[in-house]
Amino acid sequence: MKPSVFVFQPIPQVAIDTLQPVADVTVYPHLDRMISMDEMIGAAKRHDYLLALHENFIPAEVLRANPNLKGVGILGGKTAMVDYDVALEVKVPVVSIGMKPSARDVLPSGGPSKNTADLTVAMVLNLAYRVIEADRYTHAGKFKQNQTIALLGVGCPGMTVGMVGMGNMGEFMAPVFRALHMKVIYNKRSRLPADKEKALGVEWVGDLDDVFRQADFLVVACNLTPETTDLIGARHFALMKPTAFFINTARGRIVVEAELIEALKQGKIAGAGLETYATEPPEQWEVEVPEELCKMENVILTPHNGGATWDTRGTLLNAVAEEIVALIEGERPPSLINPEVFGGEKLYPEIYGRGPAVPVTEGGPAIYAY
Repeated sequence: MKPSVFVFQPIPQVAIDTLQPVADVTVYPHLDRMISMDEMIGAAKRHDYLLALHENFIPAEVLRANPNLKGVGILGGKTAMVDYDVALEVKVPVVSIGMKPSARDVLPSGGPSKNTADLTVAMVLNLAYRVIEADRYTHAGKFKQNQTIALLGVGCPGMTVGMVGMGNMGEFMAPVFRALHMKVIYNKRSRLPADKEKALGVEWVGDLDDVFRQADFLVVACNLTPETTDLIGARHFALMKPTAFFINTARGRIVVEAELIEALKQGKIAGAGLETYATEPPEQWEVEVPEELCKMENVILTPHNGGATWDTRGTLLNAVAEEIVALIEGERPPSLINPEVFGGEKLYPEIYGRGPAVPVTEGGPAIYAY
């Protein structure tokens, strides 16, 4: 009899095809909600292996539900979404992506950073040319007058993109903005070398406040860390031009969401493009997009899906699936995060002693990793 694998949400077929020759695979069928704790526990009781994405929690209750649980694969690696203390206690190995992090950005489609960068550019273009508003307008049968003034946008040429951060995402975006004849300024903790700035066509601004003052499109492109949590709030929105747009495709908790909503309601900024939200895991079990944002026609909302191309998601999940296959075949795969379950020293001591793998709102640690 083949071992059984339970997948926590629908995934590209390529990963399932990798698992099926060696395992019976069951996939959680729903697309409209995250899997519940009871459903996770029930699945763990009935299956030998679990495959989860990086917004799924693997708490103690799930790991302890089945004394014969043989392994967990998760798209996020050293994340606190997994209770590694309990995984060690019950001797459940956890595997992740069977490739070095640096390799993710040389995927055929560029990987999550490139995909999210492309989405960010798409948001800027949509806001600049009011594409989504124009689509709704036309679908509603309002297109009666050619060359209407009703939907004029600011366009891109001559506009300034101000970037908070300049990591992989920023370096993918900057040349595209330059090709659109936009000026790109940035601020980050460590300034880029002069030759890299020249190659990217970007200008350093030493005071973050000045980035907000100058930007026509303010793009958040930094990582979520203890230092950047709630970094951007009402004071920053007050610095922005009333014609400027705010785009966040990084992490929701970098921004004080309630203060962004207030700035939009008061007309302190012209609009926004948002891919991430303050309530996303690990903050809560399931994200809740504020109703006020959903009602704003000058705000573009996407469901934190920037890295979701068939190629990227399929390649990464297939890499996790291959590691589960290796476990099934009795190997110790290279992505094994906790080899100490088989004995020996802890490979990553920092993943232990962080508290329960539950949302921050229930006392869990705010540590998210991809």
